[in-house]
Formats: sequence, C-alpha cells, structure tokens
Amino acid sequence: MKIKSQIDFTYLSEVAKNAAIAGGEAIMNVYTSEDFGIEQKADNSPLTIADQNAHMAIIDVLKSTKIPVLSEEGKNISFEVRKKWSIFWMVDPLDGTKEFIKRNGEFTVNIALIKNDKPVLGVVFTPVLDKLFFGGSALGGAWMVNGSKEKKLLASEELSLNKLKFKDGVRIVASRSHRNADTDTFIGECESAQIVSMGSSLKFLVVAEGNADIYPRFAPTMEWDTAAADGVLRGLGYNVLQVVDNNPTLIPLEYNKQNLLNPHFIVY
Repeated sequence: MKIKSQIDFTYLSEVAKNAAIAGGEAIMNVYTSEDFGIEQKADNSPLTIADQNAHMAIIDVLKSTKIPVLSEEGKNISFEVRKKWSIFWMVDPLDGTKEFIKRNGEFTVNIALIKNDKPVLGVVFTPVLDKLFFGGSALGGAWMVNGSKEKKLLASEELSLNKLKFKDGVRIVASRSHRNADTDTFIGECESAQIVSMGSSLKFLVVAEGNADIYPRFAPTMEWDTAAADGVLRGLGYNVLQVVDNNPTLIPLEYNKQNLLNPHFIVY
C-alpha cells in the first residue's frame, strides 16, 4: 500500500488509543455479563464473543485511517497480499486468554502500527486495570495513562544483558501461564533473581514501567502478541532481541514475516 510520505503519527496514535479503548469496552461488556467457566476457545463461548466484538469495535475506529489491518481475528490474509504493505495496523483484540478465563484482569488490547516491517507505534490497553500505554520510535518516547493521569515513561540505566543477569536482585518477568524449563534455566543463571509474574503483553510493560529488568520468552508467541508492546518499548530505546539456541542475538524481532510465529526473545 502506498501512502503519502508525511505521516501524522500523533494523529494515528490518537486513533489507535480510541480504538483500543473501544475494544476494551466491548470486552468488558462480555467479561462482566456472567460468571463463566471455559477451558479453551470455542464457538459462541464468552471468550470467542469478546474476541470478535473487540475486533469489530477496533476495526470500526481504525478504518478511518484507510491503512490495512492484520488482526488475530482476521489472520488469513495471504503473504502475497500483505508483503506489499509498507504500513499497516497489527491488532490483537484480546491478548491473555488464560487471564481472561481466570478473571484476574491481566489481559490487554494490543494495537501496533508497522512501517517497513518494524513497529513504530504501539498502544496497549488493559481495561480492568484501566491503564493505557502508548509510544514508539515515531513518537520519540513512551507514556502511560492511568485513569485521568498521564505520565512519561523514562528509560532505566543502560546495562548489557550480561551485567543485568548478574545485577544483585535482578528482577525477571516470568509468564504467569507459560513458564517452562528453558525459562527456569535462564532464571537459574541470574544472581539472586526476583521473579515478577504477569500475564499477556503486560509482561513487556512491567519492564517499561521500571518494575522489572528482563523478560525472557522461551515459548511460542505470534507477531500480534508482541508488536504493540514492542513498539512502546522501542520508544524507550529498549531491546527486544531474538534468541537462537537459547542465546540472545543482536537482531530485533521482525514483523510481517511469511510465518507470523515469533522466535524466542529477550526484553531488556
């Protein structure tokens, strides 16, 4: 898709924030409607209905930008089509399936603007906690809105991964629902580590808020799981680097690949 060279990223961030809030409202209408108990996605389950309703609410807002959308709920767009996109929205209308089912509030709405296969703008909204994170390299920073209060997020001291691992009391984010043996091995290599458990893309944002130092992910994720939070972190100059054979590389996560599955990665 060709688009004019002068892009108003501030305007697009406002649209994305409005879309994320609309998606969150659609989810909450389902989340608070009944006491449900489900183990997995199924046709007409409350989880599936929340996914679909959030997707439609988000698309309804984003369509005004005339920028194409790749969403988890509309993921069957062929690579032959989307590889021609120089800019597009990547959306996960409800990230944190298990957290939604557990009703612990740790699920999010994720919207990223991908330009030339990089997330230049990200918006993450957690409707239960009423926190909205936004930022990116296109905005030159990252911010958090909590209720009516907005604050600029600040980058922590820059340290190498090796120095961080041996920092006294290093704070490591571990998935609340997807922790595995490789993650435990990484944690075991760190000196006097403190574990911060969290669900969904909020694991990235614990680092963005300065409440954790490292987030290792040695389990499968899709591009829409990471793009929005990755965009926010790039606004802070933080690294989200691919891991190969359990060793970090200097290669950031890449987007709009033919296979939308992410490699393992480390955030710091």
